[in-house]
Amino acid sequence: MRVLVLSGSSRRGSVNTRLAALVADLVTGAGATADRATLGDFPMPPYDGDVEADEGLPPAAQALCDRIADAQALIIASPEYNASVPGVVKNAVDWVSRVRPQPFKDKQTLLASASPSMVGGNRGLWALRVPLEHLGARVYPDMFSLAMAHQAFAADGSLADAGLGERLAATIGAFLDLAEADTRYLCLQRRWYEFLGDRTDAPVTSRAQD
Repeated sequence: MRVLVLSGSSRRGSVNTRLAALVADLVTGAGATADRATLGDFPMPPYDGDVEADEGLPPAAQALCDRIADAQALIIASPEYNASVPGVVKNAVDWVSRVRPQPFKDKQTLLASASPSMVGGNRGLWALRVPLEHLGARVYPDMFSLAMAHQAFAADGSLADAGLGERLAATIGAFLDLAEADTRYLCLQRRWYEFLGDRTDAPVTSRAQD
C-alpha cells in the first residue's frame, strides 16, 4: 500500500517536516510504502479563477494531484497559523479541488500537527478537516497533535516521550489497517456522496451506501 506523507510546511527545520519524517518511518515499518513530500515541492500561485481560465492548472498543482491519486492513503502533517489552517495549505487544497475526478474523494486521510504551543496545532487540524471532508476525503476520526514540538524530538528523530511515541505508532497502525481494508475489501466500503462538484451514478444530493 502506498501512502503519501505530506508536510504542510516548506520551512527548513520545520517541526512538521520532522514529524512527517517520523510518520514516514512508521509507515514503512508497518509494511507500507511511504511517499514523502513537502508543500515546498509544489510551489503554486494563490488561487485565481482568471489564472485558471487563462492558463489552466499550474504544473505543481497537477503534480500534487497526481501524487494524491497514486496513493491509497494520505497523511498530512500541517502547521497551525493563528489557530487555523495555514494559507499555503488551504491554497493547495483549493487548487486540487478544481480537478476532476477529484483526487481527495474517498481518500483515507490522517491529520497530524506539531507546534511549539501547548495545544500542538490541534485547532488548525479541525479547520483543515472541513475542506477535506467537503471534497470527499475520509478523514480519520483520531488526530495526532504534538505540543511543545521544538523540544519533543530525540536526536535520532524519534519522540523523546516514549508514551507519545507509542500513541503515534498505534494511531498510524490503526489508520493503515483501516486504509488497507478500504483498499482490499470492497464489501467493507461505505461511500457518502456529499461533494456537489462530483459526478456519480446516484443523485449528488442523496447519501448512498454499498
